[in-house]
Amino acid sequence: MENLTALWQSTGLYNFTAGQAFMMLVGFLLLYLAIKKGFEPLLLLPIGFGAILSNIPVAGIAEEGGLLYYLYFGIKAGIFPLLIFMGVGAMTDFGPMLANPKTLLLGAAAQFGIFASLLGALALNVVPGLEFSLKDAAAIGIIGGADGPTAIYVASKLAPDLLGAIAVAAYSYMALVPLIQPPIMRALTTEDERKIEMKQMRAVSRTEKIVFPLMLLILSILLLPSATPLIGMFALGNLMNACGVVERLSQTAQNELINIVTIFLGLAVGSKLSAAAFLQIETLGILALGAVAFAIGTASGVIMAKIMNKFSDTPINPLIGAAGVSAVPMAARVANKVGLESNPHNFLLMHAMGPNVAGVIGSAVAAGVLLSLVK
Repeated sequence: MENLTALWQSTGLYNFTAGQAFMMLVGFLLLYLAIKKGFEPLLLLPIGFGAILSNIPVAGIAEEGGLLYYLYFGIKAGIFPLLIFMGVGAMTDFGPMLANPKTLLLGAAAQFGIFASLLGALALNVVPGLEFSLKDAAAIGIIGGADGPTAIYVASKLAPDLLGAIAVAAYSYMALVPLIQPPIMRALTTEDERKIEMKQMRAVSRTEKIVFPLMLLILSILLLPSATPLIGMFALGNLMNACGVVERLSQTAQNELINIVTIFLGLAVGSKLSAAAFLQIETLGILALGAVAFAIGTASGVIMAKIMNKFSDTPINPLIGAAGVSAVPMAARVANKVGLESNPHNFLLMHAMGPNVAGVIGSAVAAGVLLSLVK
């Protein structure tokens, strides 16, 4: 009888808590969104599965000695974000941005959400149970750029105790771009504005593509060295692709390396969706701020594009402003999709890639500014 009792007490059914059951449902929801809806499956699938694994009672896979516990070291030490940035750089084509440099302004405007959420985090201190320092607020604010690697990197430097919640929020909103952005884009634009067709972009030479990442690196070193780890790895990946003489390295960065790191990073982020770590008032406050910040960033990009269109000699579709957030290339795809809904002949993808790439640079610059000013 004692053996049966011990066996029953070792089962998941006996040890389950309501919080663990709820967070496992959240994990299954993320799997559904990844598999059925196709929302950033490369991110949501490992994050969702990591959430399920970390909430298995007794297993201890996310606790000290467990696999997810050790994988999380790659986030905590800032290794995974920098490797991801190199891979993203290798997959990025600066051509659309170089062909239309004005899109840099759209990428910059979309970063307004970062500083708005920083102020919002400080304002939340009036809520009982919440107490965010300036460092905490800066780390939370970076979620507004919709750039998971940058958010993780900044949080690991400024607010390591909030790293798990910030990582979950940043990657969740990156994955939910197709749900969050379209309503904002439609609300801020008219049907006629969404129908605007943009002119064919000029061809960008190979020399320009080689010189630009080097210039970006030099400017970062001279003006904002705190952003150099992010921008430097991004520039390295892009240079490997643009120069054309290290194809094997470029392909590895774009495929095998970034895929392996994405699996590890997704599982590690999912490990912080355990009931004990996630169901806290601080975490819920960070998630709420992240949503507001992302919405503000999207809106700022669209509004800036509308303003630029008033003074531009060539037409600018305001939808591409929403791609100024750093969710590459999902935000650009969403801008293209919303444009096609209003005009089936309106292909905005390449035009939207300009502000989308600029947004990656913008979020890295914003991160460098925060790391320099908030110490």
